[in-house]
Amino acid sequence: MIVRTRVLVVGAGPVGVTAAYRLAQMGIDAILLEANADCPEDMRASTFHPPSLEMMAELGVLDELEAAGLRAPVYQYRNRRTGNRVELDLAEIGDATPYPYRLQCEQFKLSRLLSTRLDAHPHGRSLFQRRILGIAQDTAGVTVSVESPLAIEQYRADYVIAADGANSTIRKWLDIEFEGFTYPERFLTLSTDYPIETHIEGLAHVNYVADSAEWCVLLRVPSLWRILVPAREDEDDETLLSDAKKNRVFAGLLGDDRPITTYHRTLYRVHQRVAHDFRKGRVILAGDAAHLNNPLGGFGMNSGIHDAWNITAKLREILLEGAEAEPLLDLYERQRRTITRQFVQSQTIKNKEMLEAEQRDGKSEQERKLERLATDADARRDYMLRQAMITSLREEAAIA
Repeated sequence: MIVRTRVLVVGAGPVGVTAAYRLAQMGIDAILLEANADCPEDMRASTFHPPSLEMMAELGVLDELEAAGLRAPVYQYRNRRTGNRVELDLAEIGDATPYPYRLQCEQFKLSRLLSTRLDAHPHGRSLFQRRILGIAQDTAGVTVSVESPLAIEQYRADYVIAADGANSTIRKWLDIEFEGFTYPERFLTLSTDYPIETHIEGLAHVNYVADSAEWCVLLRVPSLWRILVPAREDEDDETLLSDAKKNRVFAGLLGDDRPITTYHRTLYRVHQRVAHDFRKGRVILAGDAAHLNNPLGGFGMNSGIHDAWNITAKLREILLEGAEAEPLLDLYERQRRTITRQFVQSQTIKNKEMLEAEQRDGKSEQERKLERLATDADARRDYMLRQAMITSLREEAAIA
């Protein structure tokens, strides 16, 4: 038997669930498939920028998401060596968004919230333990073969949104090149409920700590601090995940060797890659399946949600309003691929360089730039609009 739907969404991360639930709310039948038994509990992404919060408000889930997160209107850039810090307050751009803050909330909370809502919606279904085996398309639609726990299933859809992550099976089936590079070092993420804020004066919920020897990022989520540090190429997995490494990281932060309990220790490769094509025929790539970037600035998950928002609006025009498909799908690719290359990729690379920059007289050039922002209101506003991803969406709208 072939299961029929208007849109098949593959991948129950934040991008896939946003796309599927928005389509269902539009009255478009959508089925969400996920290879795992539940929405992946990934600790990497935890920052929702203001435009994404506006989208969650439109979906009617912002109150629930906020109840599971922390508002972070202020974020800091710190110099580990000198103790200097530069503080930016998103309240200054409150005229540009109704939500002038970051929301610190683990991405899997959104995934579980929306997949549950999708299952309860008359136009939606969430199906887990469905692994993609193959995909074929013709002029009328797309057929996807899937392995479930009990059988081989087939799905037939007008369109497929592939939000199946960095190792996207669908991108590989479509033979789409994933252009870019992989950083030689890996990143290590640690989490702890230890009150780091009691040891570092004035710590915000979001902190970027610059140091050419070893930078770090400190992010607060409701119950934990998340610490991100680079891992040298010559350090093996056993060393990086060891208590000794954990103790060195926290000693560098806290200034002593007190024992710290961690709840997650995760290693991962970091990439700057963009798919050569964001769609082939009726199959559309979104999120990490289409683009990868380093996590500094919190752009990855958010840019994927913005992909989902863009393509679902275009599918509504195609499926409900009878608009011609090809020009709109081409426009999605043009808009989102351009923004990914010109903004997300370039800005995340700059954010990493800022944290690694060599010091001169105790300060990096990026720190000097940030200090200049403190006395230049126009430049500061422009900087925060870009870091909040408001500028990128304005630029996307201008691409015809």
